[in-house]
Amino acid sequence: MPYLIDGHNLIPKVPGLTLRNVDDEIALIELLQRFCQRTGKQVEVFFDNAPAGSVGKRKYGTVIAHFVRAGTTADSAIRLRLLQLKGAAQNWTVISSDRQVQAEARGVRAQVTPSEGFVPELLKTASAAHPEKPGKEDKLSPAEVQEWLDLFGDAKNRK
Repeated sequence: MPYLIDGHNLIPKVPGLTLRNVDDEIALIELLQRFCQRTGKQVEVFFDNAPAGSVGKRKYGTVIAHFVRAGTTADSAIRLRLLQLKGAAQNWTVISSDRQVQAEARGVRAQVTPSEGFVPELLKTASAAHPEKPGKEDKLSPAEVQEWLDLFGDAKNRK
């Protein structure tokens, strides 16, 4: 199930991130990218109060970031996105602790997860190591072993 995320609502809930940091949005986007890479989920994150020149939608790998102009809120942008999705909104999960956003999401039958409820899943998944596939070790072929022995000599026969 894809996610619509209220970015500035989520940032203060994530350990190590703060709204006072100038790069807080990018830090969250990078965390969301790792989450998407490991889960295959789609994420759209919304940030309000974008400075002039930064307004608009940008794609960061599988993460779509919406930078909402000053004077409009991420809440209203999420509301508009849910309306654009129409019946498909029920296939999305909205991540926000804002009660109004939650109520509007439920009104179009979208799933709702409070920001603090999403953080453990985000951190666990984003920080998980990529599992190695069994038998995928790089092994030298007999010809490669011989090439190394020819190049460096056989340690048993060295004096």
